[in-house]
Amino acid sequence: MKINEVEALVGITKKNIRFYEEQGLLSPKRNSENSYREYGEEEVQTLRRIKLLRKLGVPIEEIRQMFSGTHTVADGMQRHLISLERERRNLDQSIALCRELQSMDIPISALDTEGVLAQMEEMEKGGTSFQNKQAQDIRVRYIAPVIVTVSMVVLMIGMSALILWAYKVSPDDAPPVWSLWFTVGIFAAIGGGVVLALMQRIREIRKGEIDDAKRY
Repeated sequence: MKINEVEALVGITKKNIRFYEEQGLLSPKRNSENSYREYGEEEVQTLRRIKLLRKLGVPIEEIRQMFSGTHTVADGMQRHLISLERERRNLDQSIALCRELQSMDIPISALDTEGVLAQMEEMEKGGTSFQNKQAQDIRVRYIAPVIVTVSMVVLMIGMSALILWAYKVSPDDAPPVWSLWFTVGIFAAIGGGVVLALMQRIREIRKGEIDDAKRY
């Protein structure tokens, strides 16, 4: 089977299938004629097992341990249950704090922010972990590199245009043509390098597993 067929059959995206291969969880054979990956029933069953465990939130490393035989399913579930219990305690404490704030029924300007933050810090010292929605928003990761890239490209274009304009206005006082084009070429190379760096950064951000459990 080809990867498109496996994607439709198992319900896991091609990107995730590739990711699991990179993680060493899946090793499809290669066609000797065209070097294409060929998936069989063994790979399909492996992906279904991965799908099951990932839907339960089992970490990739734990899945790797199970597949290698280091841990049994019981071992993996015991370790994962400990993690889930910890998450449940964190969620229960977050819910309790939210209800406490709800019961105040006050505008945010009247909220004792420092007091609540101090309370949260004490809870964190006791082992509570709070969600950070800002850190979870992957789109934020794109903003800075895109802004820097656009700014640099605009700057390089602007400087190149300024040099060409100056040469056109006063060609007699301008440096040699080869020097002019050499300078413009440097600006173009810098702009191109910045764009390539952005593309690499985007690939790094996109690299990894897609959280598409809801689509399963």
